[in-house]
Amino acid sequence: MNNFKDIWTVAKFTMKDMVSRKSFRISTIIILVLIVVGFNIPNFINSINGGDFSETILISDPENVFDGQLETLNTLDPNYKYEPTDDSFDEIKSKLESGDASSAITIDKTSDNVKITYITENTAMLNGFPTGLMDALSALYTSIQIQKLNLTEQQLASLVPNFEFELRQTEDQTIGGNIGVMLILSCILFFAIYFCAFQVSSSITTEKTSKIMETLVTSTSPRTIILGKTIGIGLVGLGQVLLFAITAIICAKLCLDQEILNALLDLSNFTPYLAIITIVYFILGYFAYALLYALTGSTVSKPEDIQSANTPVVILTMVGFYLSYFTLTNPTGDLNIFASLLPISSPFCMPLRVMMGLANGWDVALSIAILLVFCFIVAHIAIKVYSNAILNYGSKMTIKDIIRTYKQK
Repeated sequence: MNNFKDIWTVAKFTMKDMVSRKSFRISTIIILVLIVVGFNIPNFINSINGGDFSETILISDPENVFDGQLETLNTLDPNYKYEPTDDSFDEIKSKLESGDASSAITIDKTSDNVKITYITENTAMLNGFPTGLMDALSALYTSIQIQKLNLTEQQLASLVPNFEFELRQTEDQTIGGNIGVMLILSCILFFAIYFCAFQVSSSITTEKTSKIMETLVTSTSPRTIILGKTIGIGLVGLGQVLLFAITAIICAKLCLDQEILNALLDLSNFTPYLAIITIVYFILGYFAYALLYALTGSTVSKPEDIQSANTPVVILTMVGFYLSYFTLTNPTGDLNIFASLLPISSPFCMPLRVMMGLANGWDVALSIAILLVFCFIVAHIAIKVYSNAILNYGSKMTIKDIIRTYKQK
């Protein structure tokens, strides 16, 4: 019981120390300001343009190939405004250069062919004729020609049938969820590991540099220090991430299209089981990487060496995150199963597999057991190395030094 009390004491001290740092407060405020400004950029642009956020595209159809129906294109996309014109090429060029229009289209009829030319100031950024516009013009021209045939409603129905599309899966088990929400949670875990867990190694190295370590080791055990710091920094980091997430959600609700936002953040099918699994992997994933950072932090005694010492852990984090991300292209493949069991990638991968109904209870239990064993092994090694290297103020330790230090009593 005293051990838990000591760990919590170290955690509270660590949290108070982190929150009191001026760098922590300034960085938090800067990120919050960037989030607010980022979500309001469309509003700023819209206000500068006087409320008109659409691009103007000039359309020249001197031979009336489309029977004056080109203005119907304005119903396709509100971001583009199609404006008929009788201007010559030089006049169109002048309007594009002055910014009165973003691009232009000229239509000519040659025998049985319809030639459509897309005019813009520079074609270097275009990969051919815009596909969406080409499909829209083709569909409109076909519709006009069909109308000229004076076909009956039955004949028209046979030309344009009503298709019904349906998705089916061979798996019997289906667990609801929103893949967009799960990917956002995976990204939050990644950034929590990258930014928050890094503070564990930074804190350990800083205390060694400031000679506070001699006082700490005489008042408590190295295990208490490592676990307390990991918990304390984790709680502060989690609170910071939640603050950013809540700010982003509020800004999104105020600034973005509500239909898109509701579809992206739809939690109606997010089951309690899936929520519990996500939280468990979030906590275990953070602790696994935080303990790895504690291990690397105990091997250096200078703040300038932290970045190079943490490089292997950063690489592991990147491999684990992208391994789970790329396995989504084949969620039933063997690589996805392997990624959901591998400790460095299971926190990112297994919640997604559970959401898609591809993992049963035994798969989840085995994955959590492997991740727990990994956490205990890393914690044991980190505490042992930390205990023996705690007063090392020399150069950065090599792998041989770490192994030799671990073997010491």
